[in-house]
Amino acid sequence: MLSKDPYNLIITGVGGQGNVLASRMLGNLMSAQGLSVTIGETFGASQRGGSVMSHLRISSEGAWSPQIPAGGADMVVALEPIEALRVLARYGNPKVKVLANSRSIYPVGVISGELAYPSLDDVKKWVAELSDRSWFIDATEAAMNLGSAIFGNVIMVGALAATKELPIHREAFGQAMEAAMGPEKAKKNLKAFDIGVEMVGG
Repeated sequence: MLSKDPYNLIITGVGGQGNVLASRMLGNLMSAQGLSVTIGETFGASQRGGSVMSHLRISSEGAWSPQIPAGGADMVVALEPIEALRVLARYGNPKVKVLANSRSIYPVGVISGELAYPSLDDVKKWVAELSDRSWFIDATEAAMNLGSAIFGNVIMVGALAATKELPIHREAFGQAMEAAMGPEKAKKNLKAFDIGVEMVGG
């Protein structure tokens, strides 16, 4: 069921993007299939805009420590592109895969003109050099087209499903959403999930 056990997944972003919500969503989906999931979270800054990172260690054999060792990530899901590079610097390895939202969120230093933010083309090139395979999608734009940026997380989960790296099934996702929020809201979230699948070409 898993290509590697434990499968080490890092979800990273900045405060306010719903990083913790995405990690809980994925954790629940994996647990529903009988897999053991240990989640560890680190917050670079408590305020909105600081770096946020969730470690998910997914196993069919039992619980692992919540902290992924340096160089030990199998997949990095970045809700903001620069955060992918930040995580790869510590947890990357030649076999790691990266799924990133291409929409940048500029830190205060960039907005004030004190710091420079690299171009998306440069970020894509660096991520490609540091990973075995990478996907970039504009989940934010797709979410806004659905009516709210909050759907970006669900779009990223659908995109992750399309990479075939983890056993994330559409039916199980739909059932989990319906149980959590009722049929009407679940329908919209399922649409977001399907958009994510399509964006990766699944």
